[in-house]
Amino acid sequence: MNVEIGIIGGSGLYSMPGFENKEEVIVDTPYGAPSDAFIVGDLAGRRVAFLARHSRGHRITPTELNFRANIYAMKKLGVRFIVSLSAVGSLKEEHAPGEFVVADQFVDRTMGRISTFFGDGLVAHVSMAHPVSDELRAIVYQACQNAQVTAKNGGTYLCMEGPAFSTLAESNLYRSWGMDVIGMTNLQEAKLAREAEIAYSTVAMVTDYDCWHPDHDAVTVADIIRVLHQNAENAAKVVQEAVALIPLGAEFKAHSALKHALITDPKTIPAATYDRLELLVGRYIPRA
Repeated sequence: MNVEIGIIGGSGLYSMPGFENKEEVIVDTPYGAPSDAFIVGDLAGRRVAFLARHSRGHRITPTELNFRANIYAMKKLGVRFIVSLSAVGSLKEEHAPGEFVVADQFVDRTMGRISTFFGDGLVAHVSMAHPVSDELRAIVYQACQNAQVTAKNGGTYLCMEGPAFSTLAESNLYRSWGMDVIGMTNLQEAKLAREAEIAYSTVAMVTDYDCWHPDHDAVTVADIIRVLHQNAENAAKVVQEAVALIPLGAEFKAHSALKHALITDPKTIPAATYDRLELLVGRYIPRA
């Protein structure tokens, strides 16, 4: 199945409106099951795969997510571009609830999550200086403009462990670091997408100000749910615009991220490890 574009939906976004000729596709991976079945269909004239990150019904916590299975399955489907949507809290007054941040940087505050496909006798060191695809990010930001959704081009996403939210002291610390938004999921996806040579971009959808804000205690669950629904509607518009803007067959820098990253002598790679990773490294290390 040749699906070039993947969409990962976060909290509040468990389906993608506008899909035609859609079908559910279950993908097996060496890392276990992805979060859910993929919904594959036609959107804006392209074949697109949608995955609900936390599963339909929101049954999987950020810590429980099988990030490797999710990204490997995308690669197996043929995906070369991922637009990832994530509900986040704002760490700056300028990012108001209902607005989007098209992040270009990450800071990791998670605790020992697996965020690499490599190991077991095969080593790779990909560059993460620029953790998202700048080419895809520019397209996604343009899509926000086309959809008339207020968005900032660039910003730092602090990825925390969760599932509990920050303490006030932590929130103020992250603000002192200059972080823009806070979420629980996108950094591992970005690292794994880079290893899989998939161009990746994050749309951080602001639902609320984090607990640092003086009006935080006045925010109700109903307020957050209202913003989630608004964000989901806007996200669907942005995704349709982005899908239409991604050039057919485009080659971005991320699509050769492993070219100079593989360091292991091919003759020493264990057969089982190669079998598991051939999908990623086969173009550089042919089967013996």
